[in-house]
Amino acid sequence: MTRLPPPFLMTNFPQLAAGFGLRRQSSNGWRAWIAVLIDVLLLLASMQSMALAADPSDPLGIGAPPSQSRNRDKTAPSSTVPMGQPLQATPSAVVPDIRTQPPQFFDYSANLNSDVFGANLFTGSFARDGATQFNPDYLVAVGDKIQVRMWGAFEFDAPLTVDPQGNIFLPHVGPVRVLGVRNQDLQRVVESGSSRVFRANVYSYASLAAAQPVRVFVGGFVNRPGLYSGTSMDSLLNYLDQAGGIDPERGSFVNVQVKRGSLTRATMNLYDFLLAGRMPLIQLADGDVIFVAPRQNTVKVNGLAENAKRFEFSQSTLKLADLMKLAKPRPQTTHVRVMRNSGTVRNTEYFPLADASVVALLNGDEVDFTADKKPGTIAVRVEGEHKSVQEYVLPYGTKLGEVIRQIEFSERSDIASLQLFRLSAKERQRQALQTTLKFLENAALTARSGTNEEAQLRKEEAELLLKWVERGKNVEPSGQIYIAQASERDELLLENGDVLRIPVKDGLVFVSGEVIFPNTIAYDRALGLNDYIQNAGGYTQNADASRVVVAHRDGSYDESNRGRGFFGLAGSEPTVRPGDSILVLPKIDVKSRQIFRDVVEALFRVAVIVGVVHNM
Repeated sequence: MTRLPPPFLMTNFPQLAAGFGLRRQSSNGWRAWIAVLIDVLLLLASMQSMALAADPSDPLGIGAPPSQSRNRDKTAPSSTVPMGQPLQATPSAVVPDIRTQPPQFFDYSANLNSDVFGANLFTGSFARDGATQFNPDYLVAVGDKIQVRMWGAFEFDAPLTVDPQGNIFLPHVGPVRVLGVRNQDLQRVVESGSSRVFRANVYSYASLAAAQPVRVFVGGFVNRPGLYSGTSMDSLLNYLDQAGGIDPERGSFVNVQVKRGSLTRATMNLYDFLLAGRMPLIQLADGDVIFVAPRQNTVKVNGLAENAKRFEFSQSTLKLADLMKLAKPRPQTTHVRVMRNSGTVRNTEYFPLADASVVALLNGDEVDFTADKKPGTIAVRVEGEHKSVQEYVLPYGTKLGEVIRQIEFSERSDIASLQLFRLSAKERQRQALQTTLKFLENAALTARSGTNEEAQLRKEEAELLLKWVERGKNVEPSGQIYIAQASERDELLLENGDVLRIPVKDGLVFVSGEVIFPNTIAYDRALGLNDYIQNAGGYTQNADASRVVVAHRDGSYDESNRGRGFFGLAGSEPTVRPGDSILVLPKIDVKSRQIFRDVVEALFRVAVIVGVVHNM
C-alpha cells in the first residue's frame, strides 16, 4: 500500500492550514491547527479507502501517470507479482474450439464433393433447430412437458412434467397417467382424469409444451461418432447431420439402424427419403443408438442420367431395370455400356435399354448410359445474300450439293466464296488454338539466358508474351471450313447445326493490324497489296513489312514474305480479291535464339486466327 510520508505533512502543514483559512495570530492557533491536522488525517484516510476500493494495487494513483491510473486496462495482468517470479504472457487472442461451434458450421465439403448418391444430404441443414410442431402420433414420454389449463370454478395454468412413473399431477385431482398416450389423444385423457373430481363448472385443456431432452449415441461409419443432444421428437437425420453425416467412402445409406439396448427398433433406407420423400418417424429416447452399417455393394453411373452417382445395393446382384429407377436415364438414352470389374482386366458389354430387365450388375461395375441412335433429320441454316428460306430440315446424310441446288441466289450473291461453318470444326479449332497457346506459355516460362542482361530482357519478353497468351485464350474460333475451291464440294456430307453463309459482293477490302489508319477500302483491280497498305497510312514502326497475311472470304489464306519470297519466288505477292482482309503482323525481336523463332512462328499462326475471327 502506498502512503504519504510524514515529511510531506510536516513541511506542508502551514500551507494546508492556510488552505483551511487558519492563521498563526494567537496562542490558540496551534490548538486550531491540531484540530485541522486531525481533520486532514481523517480526510487522507478516507481518500485512501476510496482508492483501495477502486484499485487495491495503487491507492491515490500515485504509482502511475494520471491517464493510466484513471483508465486502466482491466484485462492486463496484475502488477503485484511475487519477487523473483517472471510475468506470465497474456494470450492476445483466443482460438475458437471447433467442438463448441454449432454443427451447421462444420466442414461438409467432403459430402458436397462426393460422387456417392445421398452424400449431399448432410450439409448442416438438419442439424439446425428442429420444428416446433408435434406430430399427432407422437407418444408422450417421461420428461415431456405438458401445458395444462383449467378454468371455471377452479383455475390452474402451469406446465407439468411427466414423472418417471409416467404421470402428471393435477391439483385436487391427483396423478393422471399419460405415458404412451398419443399427442392427439392427450386432451381427452387429461379431461377424463379431471372429470373424476370436478363433475361440472371446471373445464380443462392440455397440450404438449416441450419434448423430452435426450442424448443419442451416433456410431458406425459416420464422420464424427459421438453422443449428441436433442429432443425425442427430432428426426434421425438431425442426429446424423450433427455427426457430420454418413462417411461417403465407408458408410451405408441403405442400412441405418436405431437400437435400444440389444433390440433393433428400426432399420431405415435413406434412398426412400431421397427418391420418394418417405421418412418414418422414430421416437428416440435417452441412450438410444443410431448405427450406420458398413457400405455394401456399389455401382457407378455415368453418361446420360439425371443422377450420375455411385449407388449402393444390398443384394449380390442388381438388375439394370432397378438401377434405372435410381439413376433416371434421360429421354434420349437408347443403350447402356457396362464395364465389368473383373480384376486387372476390365471387360465391356453393350446392351439396348430393352434388355434392362435381364442384365445383372455386380459389385464394382460401371454403367454408362449412351444415345446410340442416328438422327432421322438434320437442321441446316442458310444465311447471307439469297432469296430462299433460311432453315432446311433435311434427311440424315444429305450432301452439300443438294442444298446448294435448292438455294435461289441473287445478283449480289458471291457464289465463288461460299462459307461453311460447323460446330465440330469450331471445337477442333479451339483445341488447336489452346495447344498453340500452351506452347507459347511453356516457351515463355522455360527460356534460358546466357547473361544477366539477357535474363532481364527475357523476363520482360516473357511477361509480354504471357499477357498476349491470356488474351488469346479469350478468342472464339469461327469454325469455318474451306470449301470454295474443293473439287468434291458437292459431295460433302452435312451435319446437324451446319451454317451455310453466302457473302455479298460489296467490293470492299479490310486492312488492319500494324498500319497507321486501319480502314475499309473500296476494291480496285489496279491496286496491289502494297497499294492497299499505303492507302491505310502505311506501316507503323512496330510492323513487320515482310509478314503480311491476306485472308480470303472463302476461308483460304495467302502470306506475303518478302524476305524469303512468296512460295519461294522473290518479289511475288498474293492477289487481293473483293472482300479480302489484309492483316499486317507486328515485328518481334527474336534475339537469334531458335526457341524464340519458333515462338514467333506460333504467334503468327495465332495472329492469323485472331485476325480472321475479328474481321470476317
